[in-house]
Amino acid sequence: MGGEAAAGARATIGRTEVEVVRGDITGMKVDAVVNAANSRLRGGGGVDGAIHRAGGPRILEELLRYDRCPTGEAVVTSGGSMPARFVIHAVGPVWSGGRKGEAELLASCYRNALRLALEHGCRTVAFPSISTGIYGYPFADACRVALRAIVAFVEVGVALDRVLLVAYSPADYDAYLAIFKETLT
Repeated sequence: MGGEAAAGARATIGRTEVEVVRGDITGMKVDAVVNAANSRLRGGGGVDGAIHRAGGPRILEELLRYDRCPTGEAVVTSGGSMPARFVIHAVGPVWSGGRKGEAELLASCYRNALRLALEHGCRTVAFPSISTGIYGYPFADACRVALRAIVAFVEVGVALDRVLLVAYSPADYDAYLAIFKETLT
C-alpha cells in the first residue's frame, strides 16, 4: 500500500480532523508517525520493526542516546528515510487483564505522543494501534482508549490539523471503523 491510504471515517474535533485510514504507516506523508515501541527503544517486530526497516539506521542511531523509555511515555527521532519528518516512539503497556492500569498507561502514550508532536511543530500525525500486537491489548478496547485520549487532547483546539489512525490489515481497519463510528458519530 505504500504511502497511499484508503480513507475511512472522519470527524472534526475542535480544529482537528481525526480519521481512520487503512495503509502502511511507514509511507504516510505526515509530519510525524508514531511507533509502537518497546521500552528498550532498539527495534522489534510488528510496527516497530517496520518503522526501523523503512526509516533506516539513522533512527536507531538517534535512539542510542536513550537507555530506556518508561511505559506510557514517548521520545522523538527523525523519520530517517521515511516521508515523515519525525518518529514518535511511544511505549504502550503489556496487557495484564486490565488490572495494572493498562488503560491509563495506553492513554498516556497517546497524550505524550500528541504533546511531543506539538512541541516539534507537527500539524499532522499518524498513529498505529499501540499495544495490540505482541503486547496483547484487546484491539477494540485499545481503540476506544486511543479515541478517548485523542479526542480529549484535541477538543480544546490544539494546533493539529489532522490525526490519522492507521490500520494495516483489512480486519483491523473494519474493526477500527466500527469503533470510530460508535464512539464519534
